[in-house]
Amino acid sequence: MFRELRNSPISELETKEVLLKGEYGVFSTTGSDNYAYGIPLNYVYLNGCIYVHGANIGHRIDNIKFNPSVSFCVVDSVKILPDKFDTLFRSAIIFGQAQLVNDQEEKKEALIALLEKYSKEYMENGIKYMNIEWDNTSVVKIAIEHITGKAQK
Repeated sequence: MFRELRNSPISELETKEVLLKGEYGVFSTTGSDNYAYGIPLNYVYLNGCIYVHGANIGHRIDNIKFNPSVSFCVVDSVKILPDKFDTLFRSAIIFGQAQLVNDQEEKKEALIALLEKYSKEYMENGIKYMNIEWDNTSVVKIAIEHITGKAQK
């Protein structure tokens, strides 16, 4: 069902390192109009899944409800080599099933992990903000079904 990479694959361990170190990923869904929709998002790799957060409504949420099969791509260690007409990088692409997190403890764990990743120095204020915006915030979990990594070194 899933294609294997033709060139420059990296190990599953290195691929997971890309997911842990990456700053953002591109979350791709498909809507009822049959168009792909990719949006760059902050994320956290936690308990073997990808978690993202955002508003309770919108294009991304509508698409997940229509078709929960998604992909998520992260690129790190990018270095452009203009004289060689090439780019060095590492990337991870996951395919999986997206779902809204309804379990309150899982939602809290994901949001705390996002705060720790992106705003570690502001945890106290981040938790206050999280509590204020709790009902307006959705968390989406991507359960990974297939993962590949690639590097151009």
